[in-house]
Amino acid sequence: MTKPSPFARLVALVGSGAVALRHSGDGHLAPAYGGTPPIPAPKPQGKIPTLKMPTARGWQGDHTPRPAAGLKVNAFARGLVHPRNMYVLPNGDVLVAESMAERGNPRSLFDHAMSATMQRARASGDSPNRVTLLRDPDGDGAAEESHVYLENVRQPFGIALVGETLYIGASDALVAYPYVSGATKITAPGKKLMDLVPGGHWTRNLIASKDGTKLYVAVGSLSNIGDAGMEAEENRACIHEYDLRTGRSRIFAAGLRNPVGMAWEPEGGLLWTVVNERDGLGDETPPDYLTSVRDGGFYGWPYCYWNRVVDDRVPQDAGKVASALQPDYALGGHTASLGLCWLPEGTLPGFPAGMAIGQHGSWNRSKLSGYKLAFVAFEKGQPVGMPRDILTGFLSADEKFSFGRPVGVALAADGAVLMADDVGDVIWRVTGA
Repeated sequence: MTKPSPFARLVALVGSGAVALRHSGDGHLAPAYGGTPPIPAPKPQGKIPTLKMPTARGWQGDHTPRPAAGLKVNAFARGLVHPRNMYVLPNGDVLVAESMAERGNPRSLFDHAMSATMQRARASGDSPNRVTLLRDPDGDGAAEESHVYLENVRQPFGIALVGETLYIGASDALVAYPYVSGATKITAPGKKLMDLVPGGHWTRNLIASKDGTKLYVAVGSLSNIGDAGMEAEENRACIHEYDLRTGRSRIFAAGLRNPVGMAWEPEGGLLWTVVNERDGLGDETPPDYLTSVRDGGFYGWPYCYWNRVVDDRVPQDAGKVASALQPDYALGGHTASLGLCWLPEGTLPGFPAGMAIGQHGSWNRSKLSGYKLAFVAFEKGQPVGMPRDILTGFLSADEKFSFGRPVGVALAADGAVLMADDVGDVIWRVTGA
């Protein structure tokens, strides 16, 4: 019998979920949280960075996430297929985008190991490419009805309703559909409004302006640090503003490696987003972040991070570095903060007004981070204090398995907090106990 090659053995080993590559990491570092986080000096990891992800297991029996004291959690809906994001319609129906990263074409040993790891963790595969409508007609906090609302949309993620038009952020386009309140399916063809380039960071989140005249479209980078050159990153790593009246778009803010969740903060009236920062520099370097988004602002990627710390791996642009804005609030290294939702004061007992953040969880650090539904309080339009937990318990104690992974967050019509879990295939519902 022919012995498998070292390459084949490595891919099989990583695919089975037994070990991580370069699992030494940085040791136990203080989390980089807040407005003035302790960010360690970078330790470039080279061509094969630290790679650690838990094997996807899902929830068994009556096992659920752990809510914070004073809260309770129940399954609003089960049996979905990789639910990523949600949108609550005016009549209380909940739309769920079911999608995932497509399988790539790995070229190097690390690419193969990464691909095997992502599939084992249920982070890539055959995307469902649909939007499902959930309905709770008796108001008991669990959806009795589930309908396939839209099909054959390439990796849907962002959803926004303006008037009688429903907008979907697919990985390759911004698409508009006619909306009828109460309908359980859209059969009319969509109208493409804006081409988007698929691949790389593929989520395309949407949020409408308060006056309903514009859409903001979040588009992540193709690569980690402009690896294929900046021409390949054109119109990426940014938030676009699309004018619904004129059909014209512009880049509203740039230098955002992978902006995903977006929300309006009511007191300051500003758009906020959570951003996944670059990989390969250490467990806590640099931190993912929550930030207000300034019109015309540049936030550093790929040339620098946080307070204009230059990334020496990147061909530099001194002017870009000098213009970079510092983000408002660090969320810890590699937490993969994806979901963002404003919670008014009183939404959850014991929690003030602030942002709920779905942290999908790390792969590029020695000790896993994220894997929770977190909360950041706000005062006078700004984040304050340290993050708090809303839901935890998504990982096994030994970090080998994930029962679920948090993604999108939404506020239900009855005031409950909804969170999409794309490994558990559940929409969780959090209320006061």
